[in-house]
Amino acid sequence: MGKTIKTFFLAIIVVLSGTGVSAQKIGHVRLDSLINAMPESKEAKQKGTDYFNKLEDQVKVMTGELQSKYEDYQKQASTMSDLIKQTKEKEIQDMQKRIQDFQQQAQSDLQKKNDELSKPIYDKANKAIAAVAKENGYKYILDASGGAVLFSEPSDDIMLLVLKKLGINPSAPVKTAPAPGMTPAPANGGK
Repeated sequence: MGKTIKTFFLAIIVVLSGTGVSAQKIGHVRLDSLINAMPESKEAKQKGTDYFNKLEDQVKVMTGELQSKYEDYQKQASTMSDLIKQTKEKEIQDMQKRIQDFQQQAQSDLQKKNDELSKPIYDKANKAIAAVAKENGYKYILDASGGAVLFSEPSDDIMLLVLKKLGINPSAPVKTAPAPGMTPAPANGGK
């Protein structure tokens, strides 16, 4: 009787576990490559570069003014009274501080500008990925560009489908290099 109960429970477990498991379609895409293939990315990169150049030009102007003021100070320091020397030195130090503050603020502004420029591109890519996933019955789409997937069952690369969804010619070469400092993880976890 004990053997019959064990067999019965084992059969129930097998039936229950079999009914709850269904094959789920998994796909992957290299999001960095997809973003780079989108024409909007080139425009955003150019705008980001232009913004950086403007900030850099301003730093050069400020640094030139500081250098000029410092050279004038050095030339005239021997003929200045102590009070004038201290005043000029304070002006130079204040100018250095303003340049440093400007550079820090510029870095922050540049990051905000780049985020502002890239957000609509990522949103568009994510919408296209979601649409392709729904149209093709995918339950999961993994980003294969970050090296974050250490193990995965074989999955479908949906890059061409997403490029088509975005209206981008999939026959154009698409760079799929790993992110800087990252090496792609083997699809089978290295086994």
